[in-house]
Amino acid sequence: MQAWRVHETGEPNRVMRLEEVPDPAPGPGELLLRVRAAGVNFPDALLCRGEYQVRPPLPFTPGLELCGEILAAGEGASGEPGTRVLATAALPAGGFAERTVVPATAVLPAPDALDDAEAAVLHIGYQTGWFGLHRRARLRSGEVLLVHAAAGGVGSAAVQLGKAAGATVIGVVGGADKARTAERLGCDVVIDRHTDDIATAVKDATGGHGADVVYDPVGGDAFAKSTKCVAFEGRIVVVGFASGVIPRAALNHALVKNYSVLGLHWGLYNTHDPDAVRACHRELTALAAKGAITPLISERVPLAGAADAVQRVAGGRTTGRLVVVPGGDGDGR
Repeated sequence: MQAWRVHETGEPNRVMRLEEVPDPAPGPGELLLRVRAAGVNFPDALLCRGEYQVRPPLPFTPGLELCGEILAAGEGASGEPGTRVLATAALPAGGFAERTVVPATAVLPAPDALDDAEAAVLHIGYQTGWFGLHRRARLRSGEVLLVHAAAGGVGSAAVQLGKAAGATVIGVVGGADKARTAERLGCDVVIDRHTDDIATAVKDATGGHGADVVYDPVGGDAFAKSTKCVAFEGRIVVVGFASGVIPRAALNHALVKNYSVLGLHWGLYNTHDPDAVRACHRELTALAAKGAITPLISERVPLAGAADAVQRVAGGRTTGRLVVVPGGDGDGR
């Protein structure tokens, strides 16, 4: 079969190689999946660069989340062949391949309301958004939610989840095209960081109140601007550092303004509270069935285009989610 593999660390478009490799076989507790679609995530680029918190042995196949079809089950694993599922990859066996093996415990049913590409990117982005907004920040209906990179893959999920929770959503984007995307997603107010002062615009839009919850996957200057417009008893959820700059929080400022800075490492819930992950999936499936959330897919690329897709996501040059579809356009069931 064909699979992308990384033999040395560096920029994705340099170190990712499309190779012919032996077909995988499921071991004890594992399922063999035919990959129907695999989401491209910023951490895929960090993995290629050797900068992610998890460093799989070389060579490895990137692709952290996927929608697949069960082909076979290893000893002790249960799974009906032909069943359509979501899975998080167990590196070094990632999703940018025609087939892969995953732990049976990492598999969840694919929502019927979503096609393969949409289902492939539901898990990490929307689980992160749901835990960030509901578990960490305790977002309430009627509150103001500020989402950075609102037209991106992680931000667009937070926008939809915020609207589903009854929040007033302010989206921060970079450029007119992304501003139009944020408007289509349902943002009540859109701020273009290229032309607008974020703190001033948030205060103007909220009558001076500020943002009750800030969802920040960017870091750097976005975090600094957030501290200037967070409301009394507001909560800043730190999701990632797509800007490449890890900010240093001034704790005296948090004390004086009475706000909280909350870290979110969603992957830890898989270890510490897997029941909560499954409960969240049921909630997301219900929201998808009602049409309240639909992943924003900007591109479905063939398997041969995976390295370029990871590089573009790493460079911040994309809107919504890019999805690798090994066997077609990803619209089938």
